[in-house]
Amino acid sequence: MISIKKNFSLQKLNSFGLPVSTKKFVEINSTDQAIDLLRSGQMKDQKKLVLGKGSNLLFTQNFDGIIIKVNIDGIHVVKENSTHFWVKSGAGVVWHDLVESCIKANFGGIENLSLIPGTVGAAPIQNIGAYGVELKDTFEALEAINLENGEKKYFTSQECAFGYRNSIFKTELKDKFLITNVVLRLLKEPILNISYGNIKEVLQKSRKNELTIRDVSDAIISIRQSKLPDPEKVGNAGSFFKNPVIPLDLFNAIKKSFPNIPFYDQPENQVKVPAAWLIDQCNLKGMRHKGAAVHLNQPLVLINENKATGQDILELSEIVQEKVKNKFGLMLEPEVRIL
Repeated sequence: MISIKKNFSLQKLNSFGLPVSTKKFVEINSTDQAIDLLRSGQMKDQKKLVLGKGSNLLFTQNFDGIIIKVNIDGIHVVKENSTHFWVKSGAGVVWHDLVESCIKANFGGIENLSLIPGTVGAAPIQNIGAYGVELKDTFEALEAINLENGEKKYFTSQECAFGYRNSIFKTELKDKFLITNVVLRLLKEPILNISYGNIKEVLQKSRKNELTIRDVSDAIISIRQSKLPDPEKVGNAGSFFKNPVIPLDLFNAIKKSFPNIPFYDQPENQVKVPAAWLIDQCNLKGMRHKGAAVHLNQPLVLINENKATGQDILELSEIVQEKVKNKFGLMLEPEVRIL
């Protein structure tokens, strides 16, 4: 029998460490449990939210509904050919644990996504990405359960409609499905991607003639740890804002006033601009608002510095947005989901 808890604290289940609660809370450990729960009628006509590690959420108030915590475990090779392994992971697996498992087996493709917080089930929802790699680059398929009727459905990469930090699960299917398993297609002979950011610079310090995916992962972990606060010590949700992707002509117009603006070329005459640089140019590093603050080392990160409320953090994010818009004419879009 699945136990549904009432008035359950979420303070340890959101990476900002906010003292919020949910009206009802339930944990599921298998696909069959999810199906049984959804078909039981216990959750009919209730507001539902699927939760992984709560690392990409900002709660501004208590949740008036039922939160379903997904704990589905397991990592397995389900298929292989001469060039690839297909690896299936339960949605409740910690994302970095999956990365570590694949690196140990020398399965290439997700080493650049090392140390991204959250679970495997959350990864396709926003098409996680870092250091020149996105989930969609290795994604094969996923299994999900319809939250209304408990029916199982499989989604291909095309059906997920992946975009920059986006997917169909953030648009027309938002809060419609519970992801149970994800399958990735990984290389037997890894191809290293070290062109983004300062990965190459960090790797050169090792003075190794032959680099491995472990070396790339270690370099990225080192970079991330030097910039990003540990959520176990300082409440945060990683990058709070997306990097703006703008038309080339708009970028060129901004560049006339800010010739040193960094950028990354994108398809279809688009340019990606680092949000951290935009915020830094507004001199917002370390800025405080009530209990919240902009992180000193990485301005893309907002932190719970001193018993902040979700509203404190939201207000700070709006101040950052306003400052950047006034200076550059660009409106930063939150990467974090605000509830």
